[in-house]
Amino acid sequence: MTFQEKLLQRTKSINDILYACLPEETGNAKSLYEACNYSILAGGKRIRPMLVLETYQLFLPNSSDEQRVVLHAFLSAIEFIHTYSLVHDDLPAMDNDMLRRGKPTTHAAYGEAMGILAGDALLTYAFEIISSAIASIDLFDNKNYQPSSEKFMQAAVRAMALFSNKSGMYGMIKGQVIDMEYTETYSSTGSDNKYEDSSKKKIDLPVLLEMYENKTSALLEASMLSGAILGGATKDELSVVDRLSRKLGLAFQICDDILDVEGSEEKIGKPVHSDDKNKKNTYVVLAGIENAKKMAEALTNECLELLDQLPGEKSFLKELFMFLLKREY
Repeated sequence: MTFQEKLLQRTKSINDILYACLPEETGNAKSLYEACNYSILAGGKRIRPMLVLETYQLFLPNSSDEQRVVLHAFLSAIEFIHTYSLVHDDLPAMDNDMLRRGKPTTHAAYGEAMGILAGDALLTYAFEIISSAIASIDLFDNKNYQPSSEKFMQAAVRAMALFSNKSGMYGMIKGQVIDMEYTETYSSTGSDNKYEDSSKKKIDLPVLLEMYENKTSALLEASMLSGAILGGATKDELSVVDRLSRKLGLAFQICDDILDVEGSEEKIGKPVHSDDKNKKNTYVVLAGIENAKKMAEALTNECLELLDQLPGEKSFLKELFMFLLKREY
């Protein structure tokens, strides 16, 4: 099979898992469920759940039914968290984007209030899915109990704690706050509280990279580290996965910066030059387009070197990294 065929096969499998979790569009809150489902069904490469799965399989290629239930919960949850972050990131008070993945953003389709509520619902639902799956591990059923069940449940709780940290105020939200603190234009639609503040602090590369490590890398770290934790990786192996996922996130974001300048709307599914429109601080702005490309190349090579230190079958992950980090500019 070609890489694209393998990618489509995995994406379809992940979508089947995701779609089974979607809320039924009925009742007095039907519009909320529709907005949530619209956000998930808008598409996307499903990279984060794919990273959970592929990293997990490096360490535990064969799973029990019990383990698969929990694994599938984590696959779904990370995509729900990622989607919530996009829904909120597109809001008028944030980036005020009207197009995402080639379609109207959630707030553009359903209104700002429903966009806020849909994001809130997706985030909360992600942890409901995980906690319900962990609770399904029955340690008191003597007929089915295996000594590995308790160990796996402990790993699942640890992975959920990681999810909470990486998606919260010490992770992704922290990165979003740094972004806002250093961006000149901040708007709050629906009131007169729209202003341009040219006195905003000037960002430098260390702060920019801190922002990237939280806003972008955090969920990629959560994806790979949770897969490794669930798969039973050792402390040393987790250290490698930690460094690898952080570099992957940085490279991915720098590639996005480049694409915003040199890409096309048809290929990336959102307006180009939006960073410039929103007066965003990017690696391209601070270091220049050529230095950004060199940095992306160096980080890509470091990712591949770290991946080689991990066990298991890594050929698809290598191809996936190249697909993500060698995108056409």
